[in-house]
Amino acid sequence: MDNYDRMKGGLYGLLVGDALGVPYEFHLAAQIPSYKEIEMTPPTGFCRAHAGVEPGTWSDDGAQALCLLDSLLACGKFDLKDFSDRLLAWYQDGVWAVDGVVFDIGVQTGEALNAYRAGEKPEKCGMLRQDGKGNGALMRVLPLALWHRGEDRELVSAAHGQCLITHGNLCNQVCCALYCLAARCLLAGTDWKSALAKAVAVLRGIYRDMPVYEQELEWSVRPDGPWIGNGSGYVVDCLRSAFMIMGAADSYEDAVKRAVMLGDDTDTTACVTGGLAGILYGFDDIPIRWRDALRGKAAVEKLIQRGFGVY
Repeated sequence: MDNYDRMKGGLYGLLVGDALGVPYEFHLAAQIPSYKEIEMTPPTGFCRAHAGVEPGTWSDDGAQALCLLDSLLACGKFDLKDFSDRLLAWYQDGVWAVDGVVFDIGVQTGEALNAYRAGEKPEKCGMLRQDGKGNGALMRVLPLALWHRGEDRELVSAAHGQCLITHGNLCNQVCCALYCLAARCLLAGTDWKSALAKAVAVLRGIYRDMPVYEQELEWSVRPDGPWIGNGSGYVVDCLRSAFMIMGAADSYEDAVKRAVMLGDDTDTTACVTGGLAGILYGFDDIPIRWRDALRGKAAVEKLIQRGFGVY
């Protein structure tokens, strides 16, 4: 498997996982159909979330991730203002939303983007809710890891920075940094257990002279404990859910189905998990039936060629 296949697998893995999880969102785990029945179109009789949304449609997760990749390619670096402008264009005009329709947005994200539209500085918008620890920055951060070619410390800094417009709390920043480092290790062809161990070790080294970040990593994320999650929208639980599943799954399909079966924030858990699984198992391991069902692929293919075509 070459680097291009892993990068393409990561981006498609994120988008397919997101779209797969959309109709199951807000349901308890006990209400989710059986493992075999989890598909883009749920079984007859299942009460779908977002009932008016066609199967195969990514949500705010995928759209914001594509905004991030588009911004990175346009600027050649992470630029907070440009990224914030693109998120606002998504929110107002449906840029990178399938059919231009925004059908789902987190409360904290909406408040932050409304403040940005009103003239607030982007680095302050994500702190309107100072204790806000939703997974809205984690769900979109993977393109940064796929695109970035700088040092680990630079990747971590950019992972922190992309949180600021909507989810500025240190906890969100730390989760995004660890996720990006784990993705980077997977891109190098490392197995999951080794990738996660290396990511934790690298982040601890970077945070050695950043005590408030170090405290957040050790006290909130707790990287030495077992990785157990429940599929909720709390950023740490979302991260831990994805890492738990990655340690147990044996394919892309298995990973995202396990994510959906947790219930609750199914689209984001499957999105965050699916990005990692797409890197680990590669683009070709994403089921063809799901790739074919994904809507909006033409625009994604153009973005991939802009971003990954040279690798």
